[in-house]
Amino acid sequence: MIVILTALPVEQEAVLEHLVDVREHRHAQGTLFDVGTLAGRPDRRVALGVTGQGTLAAAALTERAIAEFSPSAVLFSGIAGGLRPKLEIGDVVVATKVYAYHGGKSEDEEFLVRPRSWEISHDLEQLARRIRRTRAWCEPLAPPGEAQRPEVHFEAIAAGDVVLNSTTSPVANALHRNYNDAVAVEMESAGSALAAHLAGRVATATVRGISDHADGTKSVTDGQGGQRRAARNAAAFTVALAAAIHEAPENARKTAGQLPPIRNRNMASTGATVGQQNGVNTGDFTMNVTRENR
Repeated sequence: MIVILTALPVEQEAVLEHLVDVREHRHAQGTLFDVGTLAGRPDRRVALGVTGQGTLAAAALTERAIAEFSPSAVLFSGIAGGLRPKLEIGDVVVATKVYAYHGGKSEDEEFLVRPRSWEISHDLEQLARRIRRTRAWCEPLAPPGEAQRPEVHFEAIAAGDVVLNSTTSPVANALHRNYNDAVAVEMESAGSALAAHLAGRVATATVRGISDHADGTKSVTDGQGGQRRAARNAAAFTVALAAAIHEAPENARKTAGQLPPIRNRNMASTGATVGQQNGVNTGDFTMNVTRENR
């Protein structure tokens, strides 16, 4: 099982274009997921969820999805604002690093940043770079005979609970000063990455399509279809990545990380005593006491 998360309906719809045999899955607390298989890959099951905007919601629902499905990987697919002139509307950014850019300490005269960041899982990065070279991932994006080849960038992304639509605002200046390697900005990936990190041994990656340039023209680019184009491009790459992931058998994933049972055997002679053992024994504990006459 692969979990794909999105924040907005336009992002959800873009992923649903690639799923078949979709059914509704209701979590005990009411969260709804779409569970289906990848088109052309009946062996690859996907659970698709919508977190809504913001890092807090993304963290909570990522944790919920991991607990519900025990996935091999969690992928976040969606749109982002570009922070570099080189990024075109529709380009795809695979986040090599996700910054949570709101952390810091406020002093009388300055704000001291205290960043947190999470890197993409190594195996997913390797798969993503190979997918980029094949270019087959973007074939579903255009009708036959028409070429649509968005560029794919492997760069850092900044995530926080602010819609950035300015190049001169305090947030924009802070990003430029303190997170200068980030090429795009969005609102969810820090929360999702943190939840996957805390879950342990869950591979995670963020794939974003550039829908605007975070420069005050967001309403214009949105009106021109920038969000849908970016969401579809990100979804196409995300689905290609989901299809390429090697999944371990489900029972192997459930037992991963469990320590083997501890079995102690006492070989003391008759009349001997067993000394006190201090500490913590993790896992099943079995003690076999054998007396041997000599």
